[in-house]
Amino acid sequence: MDKKSIAVVAFALFSLFFGAGNLILPPQLGFKAGNLWWLVALGFSLSAVLIPILGILAHSRLQGTMFDFADKVSPTFSLVYCYIVYAISIALPSPRTASVTHEMAVEPLWDTSSLVTSLIYFTLVYIFVINRSKILDVIGKFLTPAILLVLVLVIGIASATLDFSFGATSFASPFSHAILEGYQTFDAIGAVVVGGVIIISINLKHKDASYEAKKSLIAKAGIFAGLGLFLVYTGLMLTGALFQNDFEAGITRTALLRGISLETLGNVTNGFLTVLVSLACFTTAVGIVTGTADFVKGRFGDSQKAYIFTAILGCVLGVLMGQFNVGYIIAVALPALMFIYPITIVLILLNILPTRYATPKVFRWVVTATILFSVPDFMASVGWGDAILPYVSWIPLQSFHLGWALPALFVFLVSNNLERKQ
Repeated sequence: MDKKSIAVVAFALFSLFFGAGNLILPPQLGFKAGNLWWLVALGFSLSAVLIPILGILAHSRLQGTMFDFADKVSPTFSLVYCYIVYAISIALPSPRTASVTHEMAVEPLWDTSSLVTSLIYFTLVYIFVINRSKILDVIGKFLTPAILLVLVLVIGIASATLDFSFGATSFASPFSHAILEGYQTFDAIGAVVVGGVIIISINLKHKDASYEAKKSLIAKAGIFAGLGLFLVYTGLMLTGALFQNDFEAGITRTALLRGISLETLGNVTNGFLTVLVSLACFTTAVGIVTGTADFVKGRFGDSQKAYIFTAILGCVLGVLMGQFNVGYIIAVALPALMFIYPITIVLILLNILPTRYATPKVFRWVVTATILFSVPDFMASVGWGDAILPYVSWIPLQSFHLGWALPALFVFLVSNNLERKQ
């Protein structure tokens, strides 16, 4: 594959994961991390960059759909997993785009309620989903480069004009906190859901290319896309850390991003960034609702009624959840992510391994162990942490809310050893 093909796929992957909602997470992480911003950047990149890129690599091996990710566990499990992922998508990250738009673009200018914003926002989303307009596809091609350019200016100006003096971190466990914050990007889920679209596009454009050539293309493009994401996220965290003494400690994620943008770019360019972020949020919401409606339509024999019903449901959920502030939606999302994200990470890792190390039995045992040891983290996230602590404190890494990791690895090693003996 030539360099142009690699560049095109790399930018497509970068655009796929570089969502507008993700922009509000790194600055506040750096802002609170202070002198340990670099450690937080590594933790965040582990779950928000490395795992999603590995998800794309797993797709390149499977050459299939989202169902194939969990099919080795069982077809029924795979179907349930898909429904849960799509349900989470329309109930949390989609409404969050409306909340981000309200806090960044509407609230600073007009004294209107967030309910009005989310109602108008998702009415427009529904119109675009039903009509499947290609206007947003055209706009989308210019959004990512424009946002990226403005962010480079923000990071560059902050780095060139501010003193590199950092305060103390406010995190008790910076690295693990950053890993969990990376869950909020939903990018591992995004890799599983829409990674297949990238594969299909490559297959259509390079019909005569061999399996190994396509795999190499995706691997190289993934490395460049991952490097780009890492640099942008790290730059935003550094910028947040540099502004640690310029804003109140309790500032919200959206207010911090808006404040940093005003300090570095001024009113005009900040307004430009606000419009770009709002448009990017809108295209993300349309994409999520459309993708979910397409999935349900396919499960019901290409029924247009199922498509319309799902689109309406997705937009109603958007209005109901989108009226809340971003911080609240992130808090509400945590229990769902503490349960589904470990499963998704394990499925991605198993799917990139050679088949001899990831047989159907290994899939079933490792996923089962992951589910079981994710339950304490899920219960802790809904407020039952103190009640279950005496029973789960023995689990390694449980205090960091990563109690599933070592048990999953242990079961993987044991199950592989048993498989070889058999």
